Amino acid sequence: MSLESKGVPAAFIASSEFVAAAAAQGKSLGISPASLFVAHPIQDRSNEEMTQLARQAMTEITALISTPASKD
Repeated sequence: MSLESKGVPAAFIASSEFVAAAAAQGKSLGISPASLFVAHPIQDRSNEEMTQLARQAMTEITALISTPASKD
């Protein structure tokens, strides 16, 4: 959110395992950052699988950083 406050579009990407944790953290900080959750797990994926996962998410990632942050 520091970047957003400076006018730099920002978002975070995490695996779906962290949806609840991200919501709790955002609530405790009083923020609602742009986010994208991809399929879990991450750590056991090969380089090729990670590349494919990233390619599949590119449209959503681009949209996240092309949209102004909400002012919740």
